[in-house]
Amino acid sequence: MSYKSIVLNLDIDGMVAPVIKLAVDLAQRFDARLIGLSAAAVPPPVVMEGGVAFEGESMMHQRKNIERRIEDLRAEFESLAGASVDTEWRGAVDNPTRLLIDSARLADLIVTASLEGASSGNVHRSTDLGNLILQSGRPVLVASTNQENVRINKVLVGWKDTREAKRAVTDAMPFLQIAQEVRVITIDDGATDETWDSLNDVVAFLSSHGVKAKADVFPERSDGGSIADVAEAMHADLVVSGAYGHSRFREWIFGGATRSLLENDRLNRVMSN
Repeated sequence: MSYKSIVLNLDIDGMVAPVIKLAVDLAQRFDARLIGLSAAAVPPPVVMEGGVAFEGESMMHQRKNIERRIEDLRAEFESLAGASVDTEWRGAVDNPTRLLIDSARLADLIVTASLEGASSGNVHRSTDLGNLILQSGRPVLVASTNQENVRINKVLVGWKDTREAKRAVTDAMPFLQIAQEVRVITIDDGATDETWDSLNDVVAFLSSHGVKAKADVFPERSDGGSIADVAEAMHADLVVSGAYGHSRFREWIFGGATRSLLENDRLNRVMSN
């Protein structure tokens, strides 16, 4: 297995050069086609107090601004990618999350930057990472802020015996196979023989694919941040994890490992559902 088609998501606001360079680095490493994508939507008309709505002229002005920005991003993407990798560009005035999910059919891997800035949380101008991971059917690499390449020396696999974690291990296999050190960890205050059997089975599965890995158990933290903490302590270059083993609504209310990882923009994370 390898990544032969990478879709790079560029949110329309903010600095995109680092994540473009990172995606180019990955495309070169895996000899993959790199598809750049950017979108933003004009918010629908909103009736203001007194019954006055946004005028059509204002909406047209917003649309033209989006189109100009997308063209700027295309030029930057093509300039930085150059002739070093096979590329394609897709841009549209559209909902960014929906377009990216639809375009996932092109991808072995989706790459996107950590959300930041004023557009974060604006569904018309930024990607909803939770929905992307849940609905794309593809692994999503969420890059750490402003990182221009990914070292794949140390990889941490956050393991729990769930469908999502099993999927993540398989989806991330190209990264795991080039890593120098892989640690499979479970967060558990009272690890049982069954816990260790599960971990050892994952290590054996990875070994059958040429990946040498070690297993560890770490105590649980109430805020769900343990995986991120362990990753930072071991200076992991990449964290591999299943996403939303609980419902997304429950994680939004109570917190959880997925939410903690998504909010940690110091880590490179490959997440699958």
